[in-house]
Amino acid sequence: MTKKLWSGRFDKAMAPEVERFTASIGFDRRLYAHDIKGSIAHVRMLSKVGLVSKSELRRIVGGLQKVRAEIEKGVFAPGPEYEDIHMAVETRLKKIVGPVADKLHTARSRNDQVALDTRLFLRDEIGAIVSEIRGLQRSLVKVASKNSALIMPGFTHLQHGQPVLAAHHLLAYVEMLERDIARMEDCLKRVNVLPLGAGAVAGTSLPIDRAYVAKLLGFESVSANSMDAVSDRDYLMEFLAAAAVCGIHLSRMAEEVVLWVSREFSFIEIDLSYCTGSSLMPQKANPDVAELVRGKAGRLLGALVSMLTVMKGLPLSYNRDLQEDKEPLFDAVGTLHASLMIMTGLWERIRFRPVRIRMSVDGDFSQATDLAEFLVMNGCPFREAHHTVGRLVADCIKRGIRIEDLTLKDLRAFSMLFNEKALAILSPEKGIAGKKSYGSTSPLGVSTALRGWKKKLGIKNA
Repeated sequence: MTKKLWSGRFDKAMAPEVERFTASIGFDRRLYAHDIKGSIAHVRMLSKVGLVSKSELRRIVGGLQKVRAEIEKGVFAPGPEYEDIHMAVETRLKKIVGPVADKLHTARSRNDQVALDTRLFLRDEIGAIVSEIRGLQRSLVKVASKNSALIMPGFTHLQHGQPVLAAHHLLAYVEMLERDIARMEDCLKRVNVLPLGAGAVAGTSLPIDRAYVAKLLGFESVSANSMDAVSDRDYLMEFLAAAAVCGIHLSRMAEEVVLWVSREFSFIEIDLSYCTGSSLMPQKANPDVAELVRGKAGRLLGALVSMLTVMKGLPLSYNRDLQEDKEPLFDAVGTLHASLMIMTGLWERIRFRPVRIRMSVDGDFSQATDLAEFLVMNGCPFREAHHTVGRLVADCIKRGIRIEDLTLKDLRAFSMLFNEKALAILSPEKGIAGKKSYGSTSPLGVSTALRGWKKKLGIKNA
C-alpha cells in the first residue's frame, strides 16, 4: 500500500476497503494532461514570486513533462495504488526529480487543483462539441439544399397540417442546434474562471499571483471567493443541462428518421452501411443508429440529474461528494460526442424519396388553411372563414373527392367570396409560394435562409 502524501497526522494505514472506496484514479486519470498543464503554470508562478528558484523551476517543469510523456507512452500507468491523478503525478514526479517535487504543492490544495483540472478539461471539450454541432449543421444544410424544392407534409399532432418545403423542415433542426451552440458558448463564460489559488477553503498567506496563472492558462477571470471557488460546480450543472437539451434535439431528429424510414412513411432511405440486420428476420434493415441516439438522450438526462442530486444538499465548502461529479461528466461528454458524430454521418447517408413524399401530400386537405386565408383576404372574418372551409372539407370527404379536384362552382357553393384566383391555391406549390411572413416556408424565405446558413457554415458547393 502506497504511503499517502497527506499521512503525517495519521498513525494508522488506511483500511484497504476504504482505500478502494475513496479512490478516484480509475476515472480521473483522464485528467492527467490538464493536471500537468495546471501544475506547470502553478510552479512558474511560484518561481515568479520567489517561492521556487529558477533551477528548481527547470527541474520541476522538466519532470512534469517527463511524467506526461510517460503516461502518453504507457510507461507510467497510474493504477489503484494511487488515490487520484494528482497524487499519482506528484508521486511519480518525486521519483524523477527528488525532494524538490515537494515544493510543487505550495499554496494549493487538491480542492482547488481538481476544480482547475475539471475546468480545463471542460473548456477543451466544449470547443470540440461546438465544432461537432457545426458539422451536423453542415450535413443538414447540404441535404436541405439538395431537396430545396421538395414539398412534404408539415405535421402537427403527427397529422398532416400544412404543406412545407423539406428544406424548411430540416432547417428547423439547424436552428435548434444553433441554440445548443449558444448555450455551450454561454456556459463557457462560467467555465473559464480560474479557481487555483483558493487553497482548501480560505486562500493562502503566501504571496501568490493568481492573475499570472490565469494569464498562463488562458482564463478570462479569477474566482473572487475562495470558498465558492472550491465548491462551485454550477458550470458542470450548466454544461450537463446544455448537453441534455442537445441530446433531446438529437433524439427528436432521430425519432423522425425512424418514422420516415418506416414502410408506413417511406419518406427516406438510409444507406445500408448505417443500418443493422435482424438475427431472425432476413429482410430487415433496421435504423438502429437513430434508435441508439434516441436512447442515449436518456444517459444525458441521467448525468444531469445525478449532478443536481450530488449538489442539492452540500454545505460550504468542499465535500468529498464532489468526487462524484466526474463520472457523469465524462459519460455525458463521451455520449454527446458519439451522438453528434453518428448523426452527422447518418444525414450524409440519407436519401429522400420525392415521389413517395409528394404522393403523401396529394389529397390530404392540407391546403385548407390557405383557402381560409383567401376568404380573410377578401373580407371574411377568420372564424367564419375557418368554419366555411371546415364544412367544405367535410363535404369533400363525404363525396370522396380531393380538395385539388374542386371547381369554382364547388367553392362558391360554400362562399361567394371565392373566385378564379382561389383555384390556384388548391395546389400545394401555389399555397407555399403565397406565404409572406418572415420565417415561413415560402421558397424565397427558405432560399434566403439556406444562403445565410451556407455563408455562416462555410459551405460553397451544396
